[in-house]
Amino acid sequence: MGKTVKKQRPVNLDLSTIRFPLTAIASILHRVSGVITFVSIGILLWLLGLSLSSPEGFLQASAVMDSFIAKFIMWGILTALAYHIAGGIRHMMMDFGLLGETLETGKFSAQIAFGITVVLSILAGVLVW
Repeated sequence: MGKTVKKQRPVNLDLSTIRFPLTAIASILHRVSGVITFVSIGILLWLLGLSLSSPEGFLQASAVMDSFIAKFIMWGILTALAYHIAGGIRHMMMDFGLLGETLETGKFSAQIAFGITVVLSILAGVLVW
């Protein structure tokens, strides 16, 4: 057996002092948007089932979608989906070797994904409202 070495390293538990690089933020947001998209499938399927159940169900679904909260939630779902698609395409391009695997390329492609998401989010807002 090897000798056991006890390392005395400082532990930083204050997360507000940690500055994440842009590539880490893009990766974390891609995972978060995936979870939001997965959870929203249930909401969207419920709304679709309600609208297709009967003419009264369609009117109920239409009434639900008339509220500001429902429109805001739908806009959030569409924005998360847009970011997840943009981030997914970014990751696929890196996996296929179409983008370099340098820090500068990662930062630039993350900025492009954020920019595309902003444009698609604005378009989703116009669509929803």
